[in-house]
Amino acid sequence: MTRLAEGRSQFGYGIVTPVSAIPAAADVLAADLEVLPLPEVADRMGLPVTRVHQMLRDGQLLAERRAGVLVVPEAFIAAGGVVKGLTGTITVLRDQNFSTDEILRWLFTEDESLPGTPIEALRGDRGREVKRRAQAMGF
Repeated sequence: MTRLAEGRSQFGYGIVTPVSAIPAAADVLAADLEVLPLPEVADRMGLPVTRVHQMLRDGQLLAERRAGVLVVPEAFIAAGGVVKGLTGTITVLRDQNFSTDEILRWLFTEDESLPGTPIEALRGDRGREVKRRAQAMGF
């Protein structure tokens, strides 16, 4: 048997790589914040858990790791899906090189001018104002 190049399949059909890890923040949110494990997130959205994994990889949703378990803030989930405007806000902040930890902290930090937190404003259908503030943070 011949030795294979590292990362090559034995059949020569391309590179074999590990499945990409699901990105998650450290435990950065308040301990009393309601969070859901990924299977429950999937159940509430009516999706397979693998689709939730893909949403996390694609940046449509954010998770943090608590005691070794991936969890999503309950405030991110609306009837049948992700809160309207959350994915776009995450994208705006990622484009400005904010980390997952920083995005989560920002979404749950009180802002007197909103009033409340950015995630509360998104849930209250004030997404335009939240995105405007997220864009302004880059300047």
